[in-house]
Amino acid sequence: MLDTVIMTSAGLFRRACLTGIGVGLALALVAPQAALAGGATSGATSGAAGKSAVSTKSRKAKAAKRSGTKAAKPVEAPPLLLPPQSEPTSRMIAWIVAEHDNAGLPYVVIDKQAASLLLFSGKGEFLGQAPVLLGVGVGDDSSPGVGAKDLSDIGPAERTTPAGRFVAKFGRAFGHQRVIWVDYANSVALHAVITTHKSEHRVDRLLSPTPDDNRISFGCINVGTKFYTRTLTPLFQKKGGVVYILPDTKSLDDVFPRVRLLPYVGAAVAS
Repeated sequence: MLDTVIMTSAGLFRRACLTGIGVGLALALVAPQAALAGGATSGATSGAAGKSAVSTKSRKAKAAKRSGTKAAKPVEAPPLLLPPQSEPTSRMIAWIVAEHDNAGLPYVVIDKQAASLLLFSGKGEFLGQAPVLLGVGVGDDSSPGVGAKDLSDIGPAERTTPAGRFVAKFGRAFGHQRVIWVDYANSVALHAVITTHKSEHRVDRLLSPTPDDNRISFGCINVGTKFYTRTLTPLFQKKGGVVYILPDTKSLDDVFPRVRLLPYVGAAVAS
């Protein structure tokens, strides 16, 4: 456009000279057009620069917004702290950790006297505690052949939850129900609380503040449904886990003789 204006101005200047208008008048005619051309060019340039600046600011704002979204990090829940436990339970947990006795599998420690279950990951991280229901019979051994008997033939004294170390896995039980089999030969399983017989008040027994009324089952270990389905089952689903059941009447050392070595194991690890 500027080239066109210059050419037009030159033509007017020549025409003015040929017709005798005079150089002054010719210059007067040419000057306004040149000024208009310069103003138009300057306005176009400044307008383009303004649009470019706005576009750049918009891109920077969008980039900052995107980078701010990506920088957000999820909040991690703090690890659970293990609440105070009985002396046998504390010794048992320390021994499992020192000896890596769980072999990388998730595990539970059941304190029968406290009617309590402690859940740990394969790395030994504490994942939660829950009350449990246990066999109505007080004792640490299963009666011979109890797993082959009908429930109606099992007397109260035979309805014990055995103490010991068990490698537990999911399997089918009566009625095609899936349970965690702790001791399959003696029909001892770990499963969600049974509510079939309302008169037994099993849920109320779980919720009671003391372990005095937690003896009701034929030997199986009952735990709250929510804890069983949401916390325990996902851990044991693939490869199972290890279940440590502490004794009622026997000493911890009688049921788990290797726990006696805990002071020596601890000393060896420290050195």
